[in-house]
Amino acid sequence: MVGRGRIFEYFAVCGLGPELRTLDGVKGFHGTLVKYMPSLLDQFPSSKDSDYPPPPPQLSTCVLPAGVEFYTSGFNASDKASHPHSYPIVLTEGDGSKIYVSCVAFRDPVSDDIAEAYRIPVNSFVDKCICLISHSPSFQVLREATEELFRLCFSTSGCSKSLWEIVMYMVLNVPLPIPGKTKVLFSIEHCLLSVEAPHKDGLPHADISFQPLVQSLDVDNLIQFFTAVLLERRILLRANKYSLLTLVSEAICHLIYPFKWQHVYIPLLFFSGVDYIDAPTPYMMGLHSGVDTAGLAMDGVVVVDLDNNRITTSEDIPLIPEPERGILRTEIVQLLYPNLMELDHMQKKAGGLFGVFQRRHNKSWGDQHDLELRLIFLKFFASILGGYRNFVENTAARVFNTQAFLKKRSRMTIKPSEPMVAQFLDTQGFFEFLERGHGSEEHGLNLLDKLQDAIARGQDSYAVLPVATSELEILTIEDLPSVNADSKAPYCYDHFPINTRTQEQEEKRKTILAVASATLEHPARHMLTPTPSLTRREFAKAESLSPRERAAERERMVLDIKVKLQGLWMRLLKLGATDDPLSSFEYGTILALIESDAEGIGGSGFVECIREHIHSGWQCRLTEEQFIAVKELLKTAISRATSRNDMITVMDALEISADIYKRDDNNVPDYVQRHLGLLPAWDEVRFWEVYFETIMEKAADKLANYATLVTEQLIVIASHMAGLGIPDADAWFIMESIAQKNNLGYKQLIKLRGLLSYMQQVRQGYWGILPGHSQLLSSGKHTQQSQDSVDESQQPAEASGLGRSWVQSMFSRDPSIRGNAAGRGQRGASNSGGLVPNESTKNNAASRKLDIPVVVPKRGHSGVRILRGHKGSITALHAITRSEVWDLTSDQEDAGYFISGSVDCTLKLWDPNLRGSELRATLTGHTRAIRAISSDRTRVVSGSDDQNVFVWDKHTSRLLEELKGHDAQVSCVKMLSGERVLTASHDGSVKMWDVRTDTCVATVGRSLSAILCMEYDDSTGLLVAAGRDGVGNIWDIRAGRQMHKLLGHTKWIRSMRMVGDTIITGSDDWTARLWSVSRGTCDAVLACHAGPITCVEYSTFDKGIITGSADGMVRIWESHEGSLQCVKTISIHSSDILSVKVGEQWLAIGAADNSMSLFHRIEQRPGVDSNIASKMAGWQLYRTPQRTAAMVRCVASDIDRGRICSGGRNGILRLWEPTVQV
Repeated sequence: MVGRGRIFEYFAVCGLGPELRTLDGVKGFHGTLVKYMPSLLDQFPSSKDSDYPPPPPQLSTCVLPAGVEFYTSGFNASDKASHPHSYPIVLTEGDGSKIYVSCVAFRDPVSDDIAEAYRIPVNSFVDKCICLISHSPSFQVLREATEELFRLCFSTSGCSKSLWEIVMYMVLNVPLPIPGKTKVLFSIEHCLLSVEAPHKDGLPHADISFQPLVQSLDVDNLIQFFTAVLLERRILLRANKYSLLTLVSEAICHLIYPFKWQHVYIPLLFFSGVDYIDAPTPYMMGLHSGVDTAGLAMDGVVVVDLDNNRITTSEDIPLIPEPERGILRTEIVQLLYPNLMELDHMQKKAGGLFGVFQRRHNKSWGDQHDLELRLIFLKFFASILGGYRNFVENTAARVFNTQAFLKKRSRMTIKPSEPMVAQFLDTQGFFEFLERGHGSEEHGLNLLDKLQDAIARGQDSYAVLPVATSELEILTIEDLPSVNADSKAPYCYDHFPINTRTQEQEEKRKTILAVASATLEHPARHMLTPTPSLTRREFAKAESLSPRERAAERERMVLDIKVKLQGLWMRLLKLGATDDPLSSFEYGTILALIESDAEGIGGSGFVECIREHIHSGWQCRLTEEQFIAVKELLKTAISRATSRNDMITVMDALEISADIYKRDDNNVPDYVQRHLGLLPAWDEVRFWEVYFETIMEKAADKLANYATLVTEQLIVIASHMAGLGIPDADAWFIMESIAQKNNLGYKQLIKLRGLLSYMQQVRQGYWGILPGHSQLLSSGKHTQQSQDSVDESQQPAEASGLGRSWVQSMFSRDPSIRGNAAGRGQRGASNSGGLVPNESTKNNAASRKLDIPVVVPKRGHSGVRILRGHKGSITALHAITRSEVWDLTSDQEDAGYFISGSVDCTLKLWDPNLRGSELRATLTGHTRAIRAISSDRTRVVSGSDDQNVFVWDKHTSRLLEELKGHDAQVSCVKMLSGERVLTASHDGSVKMWDVRTDTCVATVGRSLSAILCMEYDDSTGLLVAAGRDGVGNIWDIRAGRQMHKLLGHTKWIRSMRMVGDTIITGSDDWTARLWSVSRGTCDAVLACHAGPITCVEYSTFDKGIITGSADGMVRIWESHEGSLQCVKTISIHSSDILSVKVGEQWLAIGAADNSMSLFHRIEQRPGVDSNIASKMAGWQLYRTPQRTAAMVRCVASDIDRGRICSGGRNGILRLWEPTVQV
């Protein structure tokens, strides 16, 4: 039997290994008063056996948490401290599964070869631990088997077989019992042992006694401890016995069934890991009471002192609400103190009725008490979560309507709020309980659901437990046959025997000990007499290693740190949407490894970890919080590497920051590299020269023309400089210096200069002047301004002036002009970056202004208004059209308004009719970026990355409702008639809300991935949604069923329109498709674009289709002879088409490069047959405004009034009214 089929998976021996190292990490022997790191000495099965999973790597440290200590004597019957002691520990694997270990620690003589190599005094003893390891929580048999092996080893009568033979036979031949069916019997020499497991339909297997828990804490403290665990606080258990820490931790985990502890779980923390207590994330740890924690920040930590029955914390733990708390307390007291309860009952009733109570006062604590205690807490959950199944949506995601459940409890208990219940419903344990599918038909009812049903029927709580229908089948394991039956000589040991080592293991051990012995034989090169009083730094300084040893040590250290970093990095990326990476244990540990590592292994290892992850196929998709964490970690790594002059790490980090450039895949409106621009690493020309030489050496095509090769690498450098936001003049000075050193020709120089200026222009227009660089551009009469305060209409003129200035400097024969142009890159104390003008530069600037006049276009001629107010990138834009606010009397006055949402978490209402004071109202309440906006006559609804949907009063700006229930950012919202709201989210769900009752009426649709677009026909009740999985889903909401799946696209679907029986979808696979709603089939594929389809539109007047793409093209399609044909292509835009809106007379288009255009329909001449002339091809460009350098994320059009509004990444809106003659 292999692996999990055996009850015992490993037998291991831990203690003092051949390589001595103190708990501080200092190598060598430093006296008997110093504690040393334990090592794994022996194990079975062997680590070379690939059929068996390896034991946990942290095993030796955890089974001897205090380290290994030397003693002058071994076992002494009169000295309790020298007695062997047995205790269990529990380890947690990366997937959350538990490993159960039974340990027996004792004093054992120091091995002769170790004592000789390290000059350890003779007759010295040291801590050693034997342990059995299992994935089965069978604590009892693990403890009995381990203790029996220990007794057998040191028995005066000895044993008939070799101890390791007994261990091997036991590990390989004792199987796991079948739960509720078999009982396994086996023997160790003459001791008979048994193991069984309870029925799998009952309570989880808990082979421990709950008595240590109830003996250590009184009832009130027990309930407080239980509440803290339930609310997932940071919990630290303290006790002076290892076994008590483990037993209490396991007991409390069983009492919260059917929920599970979801966070860090270390019942027995090794002493050197005491710093883990400062971790900001929830945890449950046990620490020996002898360890000092005075130097740690214990804010918010719930300290449970098991020795003194005391709980302390700096944060309040909310009480369990009544009546559940009173009932829970009464039942626990009745179980623990039956005499007291009976006496109280007699005093009240004064009769013979006390006999109805179970008389347990004469019985000692046993299995029945454990079972009753667990049922008491299970009944508590059945009460406090009464009716919870009615609030769980019957979908795969198992979404729970928390607000509705709390309102129901509030009405039942007549209490306004219950903080404890609200916090509990927001824990990961509760979410995981729902995700496990408890209560679903396919999984069967769990015990909580069964108990709730039993209570409703008036049955006893024991009715939910399975009843044994037959006796357990006995499975007997034969004894190990004796290979030495004729010999009467027993095996006797004066120390725990070692297992047979392989030749490789033996040679490695001898090499380590030889090095240790040689170190002590050369006192001139080493410290003469190391004493325990020396500090760790003094030990490290005095210690001397050979070059080979130092190389091996460093290699081991590097590998260890890299492995840790890889694990932490992967866990950081897997944090949930509700987790804060900056306050996570993973982020704090990575940061500590980078900052505390003087040799740079942490920083370089972190950068290499990201590089390897990217090379393995990582798509660099980060949430905004993860983006901030990665940015800060890279900044720290670069700063540390710069201080060590570690250019390799700085260069690697620079390339990594470019590789993880963020697109809008996860709507992170930023990129890493721009936040690194203020680091001092980029100030030195020498760095860029070294970087240039490095990438030249790495160039793949070294046989290419040398000038071409140099130019290609300088283009790479230019892209990095533009991304870092290095001022144009400084960047060109560096590039020109490198180019001249490599004899680059004049033509290539001109091309490079033009490319660099273009990159700088695009970057400044896209992101604005980066923080910290604006002061470099202030000179003369110019004043330092923020990007928002710069008039966008002036940006093209400034950019063109910059372009002409470098052209003039490059072609001028006056060396002073070229010198001034290049000299601006030199940094000195007098010019602070080279841009503060002296007299010559002022004169040159004046001459350039005279030679090349800069024409600034007047804003009035373009009909463009600049709307300012947001402090961050515009992420959502909505135009209030007549169809939204139409009623029986007339159009509402707010038709024509625009509503914008931003990463600054605000919405703003704009009235274009109020020139100069367009801002009508600001709506605040969201905590993350706004992603979707809709409205009707009286309300505005918004969806955000904070997973919430807010409903506002449009006229009073008052927040009316908060709709909470999505588990990821909200991507689509739509106001419907009858005061209903339809929302879609990246969690794949579409929900219908009733605004009047603030409740989710139903989850009307469920997709397998994030939903990016949605259409709904209120007249038919048909809903269509699609997103990242490339599949469209059609639901009939009124019938409550899914009609069709639209299969055909191979990539994300970003846009769709539904008109009648037709659906149009646009996808990243460069195609648009037409679908039949009734049949669910694809009727046509439109594939003429050279990029993702970003928007689709349908013209009801012409019955034509319009598609916009990332290739900058807008194509107009018309049905001709039974097939769709492209009848017109609009190519005046040069960037992603973000919006296409069509009406009877106007066609409005907006693109990501901030270009907009308005097309007017050509009226048909009388007498021309409409079937012959193409209506869709009759669109003619009416007007387009001058484009600015700013980039936009969203465009909205009020086609009825001919208005187009764009929202830029700089927080500025441009409102264009081309039909208004100014």
